[in-house]
Amino acid sequence: MTKAIKKVLASLNIRPVLLDIGASGAPPEIWNPIAEKSVYVGFDPDRRELHEVKDGKFARSIIVNEAVTHLSGMDEVSFYLTQLPTCSSTLKPDAASLENYLFADKFIVTKETAVRATSLSGVLTRLDLPGIDWFKADSQGTDLRLFQSLPEDIRGRVLAVDVEPGLMDVYQGEDLFADTHRELVRQGFWTSSMKVLGSVRMKQDTIKTLKEKGTPLTDSYIGQSVRTSPGWCEARYLRTIESLEGRNAAERDYVLLWVFAMMDQQWGFALDLATAYERLFGQNSIGGELYRLPLKNINAPGLRIRAAAKQMIPLRLKRFVKQALER
Repeated sequence: MTKAIKKVLASLNIRPVLLDIGASGAPPEIWNPIAEKSVYVGFDPDRRELHEVKDGKFARSIIVNEAVTHLSGMDEVSFYLTQLPTCSSTLKPDAASLENYLFADKFIVTKETAVRATSLSGVLTRLDLPGIDWFKADSQGTDLRLFQSLPEDIRGRVLAVDVEPGLMDVYQGEDLFADTHRELVRQGFWTSSMKVLGSVRMKQDTIKTLKEKGTPLTDSYIGQSVRTSPGWCEARYLRTIESLEGRNAAERDYVLLWVFAMMDQQWGFALDLATAYERLFGQNSIGGELYRLPLKNINAPGLRIRAAAKQMIPLRLKRFVKQALER
């Protein structure tokens, strides 16, 4: 599939721009098939200077050494360093809400500092980039406001969005899922995937009380024995065909959105895009490829077998458990 995707990108000389806010370690693996054709922009405030990474993975890879903010004209922003580094944020943790959950100690603020800041539009101007094709943000509470801070013409051309909004108040005044989802749908996106994550709803004080009563419980033991409650989600959104049609999008946008759909294994949506492409741009070699690849994946015997097995396993497991309990 990677070879075919590269061929489609090359046919229109498309160079996707991939934005990674809250980059932790390597860029998202889902971008690997198009990496060598793409421009990657990541943010790492710990770096001393803006620099390009010449590792050959991306056509161009830039790491910005500043925190990104939705506020205009800000050279610095407050940054709350927490017990667990990946929980640090420009927003202060909501201690009153967090104390009800087992992972509250991870959000204890160890230091408040000021870090250099920049806006997304400022970065795009400095790097001479025309826009963003895939917007990925894990900013610990400010994903929606960062997306909203993009100029309207640039925001309207984003084709894919990855966000990690909260389902509970982890940070004071954070962008929660309900508002984030509502706004992205309003702006012409649909939910392609979602993974709900969370923590055990139990206070640390309760564990201390139980220990005093002679019941030796640990965070680890409770975490393995008690189910988690929803706390946040990892959600992916793709732009709708109706949204593309509404702004008379160029051929490039239909093809690149098709590429993103294929990468996200949305074969059906990819075929919808192929049909829309043919209606607007006629029958040609590109359109033929847009039909061929998703149909190949849908008809692949191995994929059908795995899909059938995935549906059957829960049913078989349920029957097995029922039989075991009846013995």
